[in-house]
Amino acid sequence: MIDAPVVLGINRTQDGSACLMQGSHVLWAIQKERLTRRKHHWGKVGDFRDLYGPRLPWPERPVDVVVECFSSDLEAGNLALYEDELTASVRLAPDCRRARISHHMAHVYSVFHPSPFRAAAVMIVDGQGSPVSELTEHWGGAAYVPGDWREVSSFYRADRERVLCIGKQVWNRDDARLVGLGMFYFLLTQAIFPGEGNEGKVMGLAPHGNPHMLGLPPLDVEAGQVSIPAPWREVLRERERFRYGQAGSTFSDCANLAAAGQCAFEDALLDVARWLHRQTGLPHLCFAGGTGLNCSVNERLLRETPFEDVFIPPAPSDAGTALGCAMYGLTELCHESGAFRWTHDYLGPQPSRQDIEAALRDRDDLKVDFLPGLDALSSNLLDLLRNNRVAALYQGASEFGPRALGHRSILADPRRAAMREWINARVKQREWFRPLAPMVLEERALDWFDLPGATAFTQFAFMQFAAPVRPHMAAQVAAITHVDGTARLQTVGPDDDPLLRRLLGGFEARTGVPVLLNTSFNGKDEPIVETPADAVAAFRNMPLHALAIPPFLVTKRSEPELPG
Repeated sequence: MIDAPVVLGINRTQDGSACLMQGSHVLWAIQKERLTRRKHHWGKVGDFRDLYGPRLPWPERPVDVVVECFSSDLEAGNLALYEDELTASVRLAPDCRRARISHHMAHVYSVFHPSPFRAAAVMIVDGQGSPVSELTEHWGGAAYVPGDWREVSSFYRADRERVLCIGKQVWNRDDARLVGLGMFYFLLTQAIFPGEGNEGKVMGLAPHGNPHMLGLPPLDVEAGQVSIPAPWREVLRERERFRYGQAGSTFSDCANLAAAGQCAFEDALLDVARWLHRQTGLPHLCFAGGTGLNCSVNERLLRETPFEDVFIPPAPSDAGTALGCAMYGLTELCHESGAFRWTHDYLGPQPSRQDIEAALRDRDDLKVDFLPGLDALSSNLLDLLRNNRVAALYQGASEFGPRALGHRSILADPRRAAMREWINARVKQREWFRPLAPMVLEERALDWFDLPGATAFTQFAFMQFAAPVRPHMAAQVAAITHVDGTARLQTVGPDDDPLLRRLLGGFEARTGVPVLLNTSFNGKDEPIVETPADAVAAFRNMPLHALAIPPFLVTKRSEPELPG
């Protein structure tokens, strides 16, 4: 480990992020938004000088390799400024090797190389990636299209020796003829919920609508290429009619459009995946790009395509490309094996005990109990959860991706639908139709959820698949069962986080239910909390009843109202 190369991967685009590895060990990976507290914060000049450099732990030895990726935004025009900043802000080895890779290549190295597969088909689908002129991979079609056209989807055969691009869809930059599944879902989202990062709202709203009510056609799909028919282009321009919560729009219209769009998106993506399977004949699929966060279609990929297994990383969107850049540097520039596998998502920097104690010091409104050992902490926390309290859990390294997986989570009793309504309205202050997720003991998952039988349980550790709740169990977990009878679950296996295992096992012993409600620990319109100070500030500002921040359990001297 001491002699292993230090590799820095940098995503300079949307969801700006950085990843530092020493050999195959991730020292830390973090999204810029966690430090600036601004959701989906883009990478900019100054990030290393002002954020990553002074606020993250760096090894004593210098950085041996730096790999960066850009997308189709204007940041690639600031290369000289980025170069000057890196030289001034990061201790680079005298012979530091450098590379810039195109956007979809960074996605490939973020999903296949950390996957469990020896070989796989790889599908990258997002809004738009790099211009054709800046591709750093061989694609035979590049000679036949102008260099300013943009990649919108890419398809590969990959094994541990090489990555072969077998096709792309590119866009000619004509705003009147937008193409691709990523662009389609972006336009759908903007029609209903303008702004950045609202795709999850569309996915949550869709089951409340009728996908056939508006009479819209399926998307056009041919050999992996997806185009948007004229009726869809026309209806997506009707912003006044479909903008949620605005005068002139109705809930049924908004829900019907979301349902139609989700259905069209899912069916088209399945067609593309089946085409890719025919091209490769491989049994395994790796899927990344922003559309990889659509957990409803992900479950259908497992159930309705010829692929036997599907791997979607915890951070399939642009943030994950920083890890992809680091993996590229490790494997292609250092010629190391790249043994890192994405078995968990706790890749952020570890908080120090000193910072935890500082965040809790001199808080007269809080009661802080010191509970060394996981048994005492879990027992006290379970008593609170069993008695209708809602608790935040802040422990260890943060999750790198957008899902809270038990290190930056809000936990509650999943058994009553009123709990979901109270958390959405009072704690998260968001739309009433938004689903909340379950975490479940891995060995009990099949009892409660209808999972594809041949699928490895590790698939479900990252909350990337929405699986049906078994009908005879749904009434017992009403707070995490969506209107369509599904839930976006996280399984917790015997070798996973020990505190989560104790909480789930203890809750089952007390209630017979091996499930807890789990949602991300963040305030309205904020990223997930990162530091102990963030956690304590959020806890004080939200009507939460407890904060478990090992080895402390924190409650409020004036307890908030209980869920109705």
